[in-house]
Amino acid sequence: MTPARAAAGARLTADEAMALADRPLFDLAGAAHEVRLARTDPAIVSYLIDRNVNYSNVCNVGCSFCGFYRTRRQQDAYVLSFEQISHKLRELEAVGGTRVLMQGGVNPYLPFSWYLELLAHLKAAHPTIRVEAFSPEEIKGMVKLTGMSAREVLHELHGAGLDGLPGGGGEMLVDDVRHARHVSPARISTDEWLGVMEDAQALGLYTTATMVIGFGETQAQRIESLMRLREAQDRALASHGNGFSAFIAWTLQTEGVRIHGKAPGAGPTAYLRHLALSRLVLDNFVNLQASWPTMGHKVAQTALFCGANDYGSTMLEENVVSQAGAKHQATAEREIVRQIVDAGFEPVQRDSLYGIVRRPDVGALLGPAAAAA
Repeated sequence: MTPARAAAGARLTADEAMALADRPLFDLAGAAHEVRLARTDPAIVSYLIDRNVNYSNVCNVGCSFCGFYRTRRQQDAYVLSFEQISHKLRELEAVGGTRVLMQGGVNPYLPFSWYLELLAHLKAAHPTIRVEAFSPEEIKGMVKLTGMSAREVLHELHGAGLDGLPGGGGEMLVDDVRHARHVSPARISTDEWLGVMEDAQALGLYTTATMVIGFGETQAQRIESLMRLREAQDRALASHGNGFSAFIAWTLQTEGVRIHGKAPGAGPTAYLRHLALSRLVLDNFVNLQASWPTMGHKVAQTALFCGANDYGSTMLEENVVSQAGAKHQATAEREIVRQIVDAGFEPVQRDSLYGIVRRPDVGALLGPAAAAA
């Protein structure tokens, strides 16, 4: 397998992907960028104005790489009220936001009716905001709580106002990695995660796919995880035309969490190599996001030449990744636009479905000189 053949969009086998993984970064990046330019609008890079709301930090899964979760008895455990969440969404509306990404822990003390009532409240109070909430891990918790199937739980949530599921909990879709003692033996399995996403897609819910590298996994395991996603996307598109709308990869954050010292993590070069390889392997995914919260703006800007066509979102109030050591907190639209313009692309604000909401006034945001450039 040569980079030129990969750049032409040929479907890679696992063995071909392994051979490509050993190529120099610039070879991989060049091939991935060619595919990105052919598969998406080559002139633009999109971004989303959204907010993260963590409705509760009580969780009984206990992942070693999570610094966010608390037991119910800890002093800083919390469950937000509906009005507290609404206040956060009013702030989002004030800055032109279109989506709330809402996740919490797997909280066994909240009744299922609480989630339904929350969704109904948010839809009534904030009809212009898409609500994407509850990762497959949280859905599994609701299955255990209610005795319903995942499809039934999702049907009820969808009816109450749920628009989509975030890709949280994907990490590495290889159970030998997911359930390793130093990672999270109680984590949702690969088949369960993919099954929840398949049920959500069948109901018309928006979904994204995520991946985290740096647990100590092998290159073969990374590729196996990508292949599982590609196979799932094939099935979804063939069955009902509604698959994963985007793929987002980032690196394991280890500061201040129990996995610190037990996993190697991954640096910028490994991240960029993985992103480029992902663009080449995931030939049925249109959109790939850069991860500025974990890697910083300069690496994220470089990612725009390694296969990414989207800069991600403003991520107002991101708590989970930041509490595991990510040093890059929520950023303003201005900074995202600056990074996109400096990279030589036209910035466009998108919605969750990758439709263009508006083309920002670059001159007003960055000054006349930036607009002229």
